[in-house]
Amino acid sequence: MRHGRTNYNDLGLCNDDPGQDVHLTETGIVQAQSAAHELRAAAFDRIIVSPLPRTRQTAEIVNRYHTVPIEVHADLADICSGFESKPVADYFAAIRHDPLGARVNGGESLLDHKQRVLRFIDWLKVQPDETLLVVAHEETLRVFVAYFEGGIADAQLRDIHIGNCEYRRYALAR
Repeated sequence: MRHGRTNYNDLGLCNDDPGQDVHLTETGIVQAQSAAHELRAAAFDRIIVSPLPRTRQTAEIVNRYHTVPIEVHADLADICSGFESKPVADYFAAIRHDPLGARVNGGESLLDHKQRVLRFIDWLKVQPDETLLVVAHEETLRVFVAYFEGGIADAQLRDIHIGNCEYRRYALAR
């Protein structure tokens, strides 16, 4: 599941620093409440979130129906763009020459980020839980879509769009 809409979404700004004041807007809270209602019958064993507060805020709303542990996993963090609190458009302009491999301002490339998320998926494979909710970011969830749905080249990752509080169900082969 992607987190609910945030103040930085509204402003079109990058964020990968958990210390920044990035939080769900009223719209984001309503989105999370709606998703929580839709997922109320799911039998989650626990919820895994990124270190960024917007994912925990979303998870806490969903968890009102579940009261399961919420745990943070660093590999779920949004891409470290090197453009903290700067316009997303500036980040895209800076990586235009090499969208998959560019590392700008000390950030990670899209392929670096993909490898980090794949490491998380490998970690998931050895977890004993039957049903987990993962709350993360669009960039992170693009890797999930490519991995679980297949047939998506790295160059197509940015073509995948996941709305705020959109969720998908996947099963891991163990």
